[in-house]
Amino acid sequence: MNLRYAGWRLAQLVPTCAGIVLVGFLLIHLAPGDPVLALAGEHGDAAYYAFMREKFGLDEPLPVQLATYAGNVARADLGISYVRGQPVLDVILERLPATVLLTVTALVLSTVLGVTLGVLAASRPRGARDIAVSTVSLGCYAAPVFLVGQLAVLTLALRLGWFPVQGMSTARDDATGWAQVADVAHHLVLPALVLAAQETAAVARLGRGALVDELARDHIRTARAKGLPERTVLFKHGLRRALLPVVTVIGGRVGHLVAGVLVVEIVFGWPGIGQLLLNSMQNRDTPIILGIFLIVAITVVLANLLTDFAYVWLDPRIRYR
Repeated sequence: MNLRYAGWRLAQLVPTCAGIVLVGFLLIHLAPGDPVLALAGEHGDAAYYAFMREKFGLDEPLPVQLATYAGNVARADLGISYVRGQPVLDVILERLPATVLLTVTALVLSTVLGVTLGVLAASRPRGARDIAVSTVSLGCYAAPVFLVGQLAVLTLALRLGWFPVQGMSTARDDATGWAQVADVAHHLVLPALVLAAQETAAVARLGRGALVDELARDHIRTARAKGLPERTVLFKHGLRRALLPVVTVIGGRVGHLVAGVLVVEIVFGWPGIGQLLLNSMQNRDTPIILGIFLIVAITVVLANLLTDFAYVWLDPRIRYR
């Protein structure tokens, strides 16, 4: 990998993260509603309201609050939750593993299934397999994730009983070891498939189109003229070049995947940051909301950075200009 390219991309992280902090802080604090009223109730006296504002630093001018918050973020301090009275980072980190497990599982599923379906469709363009993959992919891509989730719960969980309806583990179950792993995996399958459905469709459609274009190029004709097996031509000479746009769309849609996981967690009662965000929004717990926003936004930035590095690895001709 070109070190100059990597250096420039890493240098862009600092202003990008600073912009995320600024935009997130302004959006949250300029939104309608008063967190003190949500916390203390609408029938308190003025002295108590003033005490609460001073306690959380809300009596300071907005630029002062922003400067204080930015300094705290630079020290990995996201503040104290208004409702829970705990450090925001501790509260989020308690819920984050469940969200990471669901998101990574869906990302791996969508990538593997999407590339596989794209290869199957592109290997025989305009054939029955291609038409079937394209039709199913279009339907999955068009369906909203919350609608797919509700349908999956009604059919696969409630009607057929194949999967649990909600949660990450069976209630009142003291399973340990591999039994616990199997229980969590059983609960994970349905929400992961629902979350991966749209991304699988996007990867399959793009991979199919890119591979069909690549297989029509001159170097593929040359490889076939040399008598190379079709499998070698497909995977060694065609797929690697066709993966370039696929890698781009995977990295670019990480933000979409993270947004979808918040909805899926609510539908399936998955104990991640989606449930935490919903409760915090209902209680106007601004530090929690802003902390989740920052972590999600920075995760998307890092995912796009890794995508750029993977792009350079797949095509060494790419350089920073």
